[in-house]
Amino acid sequence: MAEIKEYQLFINGEWKTSASGKTIDIISPSTEEVVARVQNGTAEEAIEALEAAERAQKEWKKLPARTRAEYLYAFADEIDASADYLSKLLVQEQGKLLKVAKMEVAVTGSFIRYAAEGARRIEGDIIPSDNPNEQIWIQKVPRGVVVAITAWNFPLALAGRKLGPALVAGNTLVIKPTSETPLATLELGNLANKVGVPPGVINILTGPGRAMGNALVESPITKMVTMTGSTPVGQQIARNAAKNLTHVQLELGGKAPFIVFEDADIDAAVASALHSRFDNCGQVCTCNERMYVHEAIYDVFMEKFIAATKALKVGDPMLDDTDMGPKVNKTEVEHMEHLVEVSVKEGATIATGGKRPKGTVFEKGFWFEPTVLTNVTQDMTIVHEESFGPILPVLKFSSFDEVIGYANDCEYGLAAMVFTSNMNTIMKCNDELEYGEIYVNRGHGEQHQGFHNGYKLSGSGGEDGKYGFEQYLEKKTFYIRHKA
Repeated sequence: MAEIKEYQLFINGEWKTSASGKTIDIISPSTEEVVARVQNGTAEEAIEALEAAERAQKEWKKLPARTRAEYLYAFADEIDASADYLSKLLVQEQGKLLKVAKMEVAVTGSFIRYAAEGARRIEGDIIPSDNPNEQIWIQKVPRGVVVAITAWNFPLALAGRKLGPALVAGNTLVIKPTSETPLATLELGNLANKVGVPPGVINILTGPGRAMGNALVESPITKMVTMTGSTPVGQQIARNAAKNLTHVQLELGGKAPFIVFEDADIDAAVASALHSRFDNCGQVCTCNERMYVHEAIYDVFMEKFIAATKALKVGDPMLDDTDMGPKVNKTEVEHMEHLVEVSVKEGATIATGGKRPKGTVFEKGFWFEPTVLTNVTQDMTIVHEESFGPILPVLKFSSFDEVIGYANDCEYGLAAMVFTSNMNTIMKCNDELEYGEIYVNRGHGEQHQGFHNGYKLSGSGGEDGKYGFEQYLEKKTFYIRHKA
């Protein structure tokens, strides 16, 4: 067995062993082997990291934004140079396909570069005053210390998505990855030191959310919390942050409807529905979580879709011909089994999948088959509870008003997907779908210059593009009176 690597906490540019004396085992979702150990940090170490970030921010904010950007360009270059190592590390800790891991590493670097490109676009306003000999200046300034809490499905990309705009804006950062997948994120500490990022500008901690996470969120040092994860955790963070009225930016759960109208390009819709449900083993917040197919094309669509689903190869994520790897942990697999069991009890039919795969390759690891459920009705649990895994309920609809009602009958509002060749239908969907991100005639997948924004219980604040960047800046208003 290969030597198990142990990681420390990254505080003020140095690696530190936790005073707790405890570690957390990181388990491979493919083999259930321990691939690394990380520190089980304490609330006191969370405060230590915040204090280091607070000290560093006093000087970091004084640098010209362009100078801060130069650090980030160099940082992104080092991420690219480490792509092979980081990609394999992501496969080990999260179970995603190697080809998806390579994409994640590339996206991490491009998130940071995109943010760095905005260094010269931090713009304020000069507004006429009602008073003579006076101007109103509105300046955009950094918030201070930002706490970034990331999810386990795309841990490195989510860290880059938050790190880039936070640092370019003049903030400093404390990152807390989840205990399931912290390894690639921890490696960012070494890369930060390699390119000379000043100590304290980036800090990376591992430890229990209840103790360490609460300490980070509740501290008066923290001026912003940006979090990607589940809705219940996001709600708790918002409650804890409210004690100091700390600004929060939350990207939370989703239950994206995938709507196929009768005039859709069926082959294109089938291909998009497939990748938008089963990419990363269904562990994507904007995934196709429930599919509505018009009754006029339902039979032909489903024949093609089920055949394509059955053809997916589940197996070793390191192999090029694998289509889907494992779930991230045992609890997630058990949740898949529970959802299928409940769905069948409520009247759904398993069209394909529905269980753990059999075979020697699957004796260890957290595997679940690509699953399609039919004979589903709108009131079933699977239509409303986020699965975050490779289970897709499919429903038939007959009219526009019916399917819009179904789609909006949801506590989440992150993403929706629509397939139609009718521009009027597209515009009506634009008016009536209650979602922050709508994909028309393509599957999910946002871009850096867009705005990743959830409605309802899918979050607040939004990320990406100029609107996401605004979250990391505070406004300061000056009333300047002068002599004529």
